[in-house]
Amino acid sequence: MGDDIKFHQQLLVIDENLGTEEVEALKFLCSDLLSFKKLEAVESAQDIFQLLMAKDLLNKEDTFILAELLYRIRCHFLLQKLGYTKETVQENLRWKGKVSQYRQMLYELSEDITSEDLKRAMFLLRDQLPKKLTNMSSLELLTCLEKQDHLAENNLEILEKICMDISPDLLKTVNKYKMERVSLAQQESSLPGKEAASFSHHIPEGLFHSGGVRLLTSSQETPIKTLGSNIYDSGSLWEHAGSVHFIAARQDDKAVNVMQGISELSQEQPARIGNPRIKTEKLMTYKMDGPHRGYCLIINNCSFTGILQKRRGSNKDAEMLAQVFTWLGLDVQTYTDKTSVEIKNLMQEWQSLKDHRERDCFVCCILSHGELGLVYGTDEREVPIRTIMSYFTARQCPQLAEKPKLFFIQACQGKEIQQAVYIEGDAQNPDLLPIQQLVSPSESIPEEADFLLGMATVGGYASFRHIHHGTWYIQALCNKLQLLVPRGEDILSILTEVNEDVSKRADNLGKKKQMPQPAYTLRKKLIFPVPRSPPPSQQQ
Repeated sequence: MGDDIKFHQQLLVIDENLGTEEVEALKFLCSDLLSFKKLEAVESAQDIFQLLMAKDLLNKEDTFILAELLYRIRCHFLLQKLGYTKETVQENLRWKGKVSQYRQMLYELSEDITSEDLKRAMFLLRDQLPKKLTNMSSLELLTCLEKQDHLAENNLEILEKICMDISPDLLKTVNKYKMERVSLAQQESSLPGKEAASFSHHIPEGLFHSGGVRLLTSSQETPIKTLGSNIYDSGSLWEHAGSVHFIAARQDDKAVNVMQGISELSQEQPARIGNPRIKTEKLMTYKMDGPHRGYCLIINNCSFTGILQKRRGSNKDAEMLAQVFTWLGLDVQTYTDKTSVEIKNLMQEWQSLKDHRERDCFVCCILSHGELGLVYGTDEREVPIRTIMSYFTARQCPQLAEKPKLFFIQACQGKEIQQAVYIEGDAQNPDLLPIQQLVSPSESIPEEADFLLGMATVGGYASFRHIHHGTWYIQALCNKLQLLVPRGEDILSILTEVNEDVSKRADNLGKKKQMPQPAYTLRKKLIFPVPRSPPPSQQQ
C-alpha cells in the first residue's frame, strides 16, 4: 500500500512540472505505444500515465518507460524523482527503450522546424491537410500526416520533399536515421542465429522495413563532422551542459577547455550502434517559437544612500534594453533603485511566476555598482550574482527548466583599470595581456544547464559608463542584437561581436580599456526569431 502511494506521488510531482508543450511531446512519443484515438483525449501528463499503466507499460516496479520519455524530451531534472540519472537512462536505452528510432527521428525533426518553416510546410501541404486546421504545431502537423497515411516508417517521400523545399538542412536528420537503420540491419544480419534473434528482440519496435534506403542530399548539405570539428579557433566556444566555458578565453587555456569538453561530452553520449568513428551529433537550437517569447526583468540602480556615486547615464541603458528586448518579443518590466532586500524579493516573486511555463526563455538585466561576483543594492549592501541566478535553477523554478535563462550584469567587478597595450603585428610569442588574466565567473553561474551570464567586465576590473550615452557594454550589446538577430546569428556569436566592439573602445586619452566576459552552460544554440518590425535604431 505504501509503495503504491509513493508511486502515485512520484507521478503527481512529475505531472505538476510538465507544461502543455511537454505533454504534447509525450503524446507524440507514445504514438507507437498507444492508439491515436486514446491520445486525442489526453489533456495532462497524468492521462498519459494512466494509459501506460493500463497497458502495463508503467507500474511501480518498472518506471523505465517514463524515465525514457522524460529523457527524450530533455526533462532530465525530473529523472531523479524516479531514482534515475541521465547516465543510467542512457545505459539502458538500447535494451529497454520503447520509443522507436522512427519516432525519435520525427521528434528531433520537429525541434528543428522553426515557425517560418512550419508556415511554409503548411502552405505546401495545403491540399493534404484538413481545411479547418489552419494553425498547428510541428508535432501536430506530423501526426496529421501520419493519420492521413502521408507519413509512415516505410513512407518518407512526402516528408523528404517538404524538408528539401523548406530547409534542406532538415534532411540531415532524416538521412541520419536511415543510415543508423541500415547499420543496425547489417549488424543483425552478421550475428549468429540465436544472437540475431536476441539482438532484434531488444531493438525498438518499427525500426526496420523492407526496401532499399535512399538518402536525399542537397547542395547545401555539409559533410559529416567529426567530434573535434566543433572546436572553433577563435576562442573556447565549446558548448556543453554542466561546464562553464568562456568566450574571452586565454590562449593557453584553449587546449585544456577543449579537451575537458571532449572528455565530458564523450562520457555523456549514449552508446550508438554502427561505425564508432563517425559522429553525426549536431548542435540543436532552443525552441523559440512558442506563443510568448518570455519575460525580461531590468533592475536599474541609479541613486545610492551612502558613499557610492550616482550612476548617471544608466537610464539610457535601461531604456535601450527595454526597447531592444521588447522588439525581440519579450515582455519587459523595469524596476528602478532597489535595495539588496528588494532585489532578492523581486527574484523570489519572478521565480514563483507560473506564467513562465508558456514562455520560451527568461532574461534578467541588472545595472548597478558592484565588486567581484556581486552587485550592490541602493542600500549599498551586497547581493551575490550566484544568489540572483540560483532563484531560477530547475529545482527552484521548474517552469523554466530546459529553457534558456540569460543574465546580463552591468557593474564593476573591481577597481583595477585595464590598460591599453600596443603590440607589433609580427610578434611571435607576445606576453599575455593584463586583461587576459581572467578571474573565472564560474563561482557566480549555477552548476546546471541552460544559463548564460554576460558580465560587462572581467573579474577585478572596472567597467565604464558615459554620463549621456550609457555604458560601453550595454550599448554594444543592444547595437549588436539589433544588427545580428536579423541575420540569424546565435547569442554566443553575438556576444563575441560585443567583446570585439567593447575591446576596441577607449577613453579620450586612449588608455582605459574594457573587456566583457560571458560564461554559459547552454546546451543548444539560442537564436532569437527575426522580428517583423525594424530594429528600434531604425524606428527613430
